[in-house]
Amino acid sequence: MGRLMCAVSDPVVVFVTHSGIEASVVGSLLDAHGIHAAVHANVSATVLPLNRSALGAVRVTVRAEDAEQATRIIADYRRAEHDGPAVRLRDEFDTLSASLGYRFRDPGLLEHALTHRSRANEDVTGGVLDNESLEFLGDAVLGFVIVAMLFDRYPDRDEGQKSKLKAALVSTATLAKLAERLRLGDHLLLGRGEEKTGGRQKQALLADTYEAVIAALYLDGGLDAARDFIVREFGDLMRDCAAVGGMGDDHKSVLQEQLQSRGDPLPEYVVVGETGPAHRRVFQVELRVRGEAVAVAEGRTKKDAEQEAARLGRQALSE
Repeated sequence: MGRLMCAVSDPVVVFVTHSGIEASVVGSLLDAHGIHAAVHANVSATVLPLNRSALGAVRVTVRAEDAEQATRIIADYRRAEHDGPAVRLRDEFDTLSASLGYRFRDPGLLEHALTHRSRANEDVTGGVLDNESLEFLGDAVLGFVIVAMLFDRYPDRDEGQKSKLKAALVSTATLAKLAERLRLGDHLLLGRGEEKTGGRQKQALLADTYEAVIAALYLDGGLDAARDFIVREFGDLMRDCAAVGGMGDDHKSVLQEQLQSRGDPLPEYVVVGETGPAHRRVFQVELRVRGEAVAVAEGRTKKDAEQEAARLGRQALSE
């Protein structure tokens, strides 16, 4: 929640928040009234302590001679909103928090987790940060908790069996399905370009956001909050996956059998694109049958992208 502030130095801080988007909107409000506002993000260099936002404080400043008017504009806007905050985080965040089974002490962390790089890239103030660092942290937290669960639940399984189970549980397809169940796509903060290209339905994007949300839970409530969420989400899924050997849906094998029954040659999987930072690459794979493109899919590994392309290809060939 932002709060009004006024300082005597130049420039003058008139608004402080942990939400980059909240600060950006306040800055736009002041700009609309002819007051030049600057947004300054104080990004923490560490993810600790766990109960603080990694984004840190975001400050809106104006020239000293504009400070009094800027403070009045923000206060007037607050009164116009029935004494609510100057800029509220989206109401649907409350719905998402209920789905997560967790109430954030710092709602800015959840907002940060839902902010795609396309949204941050379109923000000219520099006050909006994307969720990629949270994805990286969430991936580590998820992996640790899943391994601990497998260790406790299946002590008689060997390392290879547990590795296969872990790979199936944290795959792009699995995380995307869990994200869809939480309707994360409805809450994503996307740039205009990503919105137009169907970003809310992209499996790799949903999987990454799911991990970012896990990181937000970890930072806000510690390991217990993150573990409780993961156990709820993966408990039954782990049992079902273990019952079938951890293979999950092998769409590539099914597609191959489908093609062979029709007398078609084996399918080809061709990597046609790579995006994202080095530690979070997203691969785009095209499925070809008899040299013709049948489907294109994305995944955080080539294997995941191939499986999704095979799934889409099965659908296309069955139509």
